[in-house]
Amino acid sequence: MSAPTVRTALVTGASGFIGAALVRRLLAQGWQVHVVLRPASDRALLAGLDAAQRTRLVIHEHDGGTANLIAIVGAAAPHVVFHLASLFLAQHTADQVEPLVRSNVLFSTQLAEAMAANGVTRLVNTGTSWQHHENAEYNPVCLYAALKQAFEAVLRYYVETAGLRVVTLKLFDTYGPGDPRPKLLHLLKRHALSGEPLAMSPGEQLIDLVYIDDVIAAFLLAQAQLDTAPAGSMKDYGVSSGAPLPLRQIAAVYAQASGRALNIEWGGRPYRPREVMVPWTAFDSVPGWRPTVALEDGIRHCLQ
Repeated sequence: MSAPTVRTALVTGASGFIGAALVRRLLAQGWQVHVVLRPASDRALLAGLDAAQRTRLVIHEHDGGTANLIAIVGAAAPHVVFHLASLFLAQHTADQVEPLVRSNVLFSTQLAEAMAANGVTRLVNTGTSWQHHENAEYNPVCLYAALKQAFEAVLRYYVETAGLRVVTLKLFDTYGPGDPRPKLLHLLKRHALSGEPLAMSPGEQLIDLVYIDDVIAAFLLAQAQLDTAPAGSMKDYGVSSGAPLPLRQIAAVYAQASGRALNIEWGGRPYRPREVMVPWTAFDSVPGWRPTVALEDGIRHCLQ
């Protein structure tokens, strides 16, 4: 009897919180994993792997060029590509336009070109619910969301001409233990520990928080769906908790779970321009996927 074939994945964005969690899960399931990083990328979230896992992890440094990325994809010969690399900015300044485009459109297009050049056809792409402000088919909250949409338009070309089969997962807010990003729960933790006042908006906006284990489960189900998807197919799904809560209520849940009072000045700052008051709801979920970790439990996991 022949030994089972080891599946190979290529992951971009592996130095980020979600990408690193995906790499760890793939390695734990026996995958061979190749990751694409910039030479200056922080690799701290990929530290601590056991010896067996390290033998199945290959790190490639991308020099920024298309030819180099074609060579990387060719060397990796992946069964599937998970594309999570991005630059997220909720609001941008003029000097941030170039890095936003470079990360979210140029690099992404180079990746699609590299896949086409090497005959690699399975792609799990990452988008954002912010492409759908006020529940529109397309209405970007910010330039970051507009660039995510722009790459989906680029992908249509590769789907039609190179037979790529693509699933795009549009993420809502994500969280989990060890998350270094300066997001909501990180902010609440810092002020709960310091006791310092925290100026926040009036706090009526609904926020859809999805625990990291549930997010990774969606990525794995998406790649499994690609095994039976026809060449030239393109589908997108929302990855939502299904239970968005007002910011004020999330703060209350955090205070109760942590046992620490929060000194929040509600209305101490205005809502952001184009603040998302009600998250996108007009989406399909990945078939077979549903969130399993309630917010209260997820926060407790983060506090351990």
